[in-house]
Amino acid sequence: MSLTHRRAALLMSAGRAALGAAVLAAPARVTARWLGEENARLPVVRDLAISLGARDVALGLAGLLTVGDRRLGPRVIAACAAVDAADVVGTVLARRHLPRAGALGTVAVAGAAALVGAVLAGGLAGESA
Repeated sequence: MSLTHRRAALLMSAGRAALGAAVLAAPARVTARWLGEENARLPVVRDLAISLGARDVALGLAGLLTVGDRRLGPRVIAACAAVDAADVVGTVLARRHLPRAGALGTVAVAGAAALVGAVLAGGLAGESA
């Protein structure tokens, strides 16, 4: 079985939804590695983490539901890539206040997701042309 743009986009969307669900289930535990233990314990960080978790569940589900739509699928996957790129920018801007490993990990994962998402969106758009 080959990995098509559609299958890869489905896998990325499922992974995004699963990550979002994990953040919703255990916001402090998930954010501790990213933001540091002391920051993860702050109520405001927990609340913001919950909003990010909900965002990723919603975007992941949107990807899963639209990836087969030749018009909407590429647009939703491109929007997910844009969100990942914004996560990279936000992390870089806040890097002085974050644990080094967490910041590097976030930039690596979100950066890769942004790049792959952009490639997949382009591939899906090309398949629909």
